[in-house]
Amino acid sequence: MTHDSVSIVAAAHSPFGRLDGINLEDLIVKVTRDALADAAIDAAEIDALFLGHFNSGLAADGFAASLMLQADPQLRFKPATRCENACASGSAAIQAGINAIRSGAAELVLVVGAEKMTSNSTADVTRALAGAGYQHDEREAGLSFAQLFGQVAQQYAERYHSPLASMAAIAVKNHANAMSNPLAQMHRVMDFEHCNNISQSNPVIAQPLRLTDCSLISDGAAAVILASPRRARSMQRQVAIRAMTQVNDFLPLSSRDVLAFEGPQRAIHGAMREAGVTLGDLSFAEVHDCFTIAELLIYEAMGLAPKGEGHRALDDGTVRHGGRLPVNLSGGLKAKGHPVGATGVSMHALGFRQLIGQPIGLGVPRAEFGLLFNMGGMAVANYASVLQAVRA
Repeated sequence: MTHDSVSIVAAAHSPFGRLDGINLEDLIVKVTRDALADAAIDAAEIDALFLGHFNSGLAADGFAASLMLQADPQLRFKPATRCENACASGSAAIQAGINAIRSGAAELVLVVGAEKMTSNSTADVTRALAGAGYQHDEREAGLSFAQLFGQVAQQYAERYHSPLASMAAIAVKNHANAMSNPLAQMHRVMDFEHCNNISQSNPVIAQPLRLTDCSLISDGAAAVILASPRRARSMQRQVAIRAMTQVNDFLPLSSRDVLAFEGPQRAIHGAMREAGVTLGDLSFAEVHDCFTIAELLIYEAMGLAPKGEGHRALDDGTVRHGGRLPVNLSGGLKAKGHPVGATGVSMHALGFRQLIGQPIGLGVPRAEFGLLFNMGGMAVANYASVLQAVRA
């Protein structure tokens, strides 16, 4: 098969979780070296480097792009740029790498996403992440993202019906999937009764969100190497990025209907349209389940179910392992972990592994197309990618 897409030709991925004794530089250097080894190339062949890193005070390293150069002396003097777009910083870095190749400025690009979060208290992490919300409206500025997504769940209940049972089912599904992912942060089976009920071990975090509705505070890193069509043909493996779209929405929630999830919907359908595929062509999807209500809304944004009826995709098994379109086989942000700058790169690294037939964790036999959706803020910076297997 011939194509003119930028391709992923190698990937690397650290474990996600509380990685004590490992700092941000360690994470970046390790996945950089691992990606170069996976590609079987010399560092000197890399033309440009991009780092996805949110930070927002989470680490003292405010100028981290050149930390990638620590991985190999041959990377010295190469252009390295940090990209930040809240929890979509990793996807922003990948898009920057794609654009560098499309412009003709590079043929091989190394992209790393990384975040070190667990050295901070939960309160400090919550405050840092809240900086990605709108700061010029006192009704929004004082709210954590758990509180913001809690409001979304309340609005969903008011407009349609209570989403709590569906949210619990999403948590159960993603934790079950993570059991097969050796890199996932949380290897713990969660049953529906536990996730659907408030208890001492599952308290309310922000009404009506329970602990099991919230993603994890994580350390971790991932990397991919991107190649031009010409360069990709000389590599051992390649997965084509058939499309990647970015759609940004207004930052203030008061300016939009948050239940419509218009930014995610436009990004996802724009990517599928550019790639020339439909939902029926997709083999799997990795989506941004920062909170379980987000995954439910993403089902509706994808078109798996009408607005207010996202539960159908769960009830009929569509999004489950073995279903027509399994979602978050990795365990998702909910159980795999969510080191925010790494998340978008992680999705692409795991998608690459799925499509070359070497999945990390649960696999889809003969997977052909994968959809990835990563968002920053409350559906503000929305990135969707369609990857395609390239077989002889």
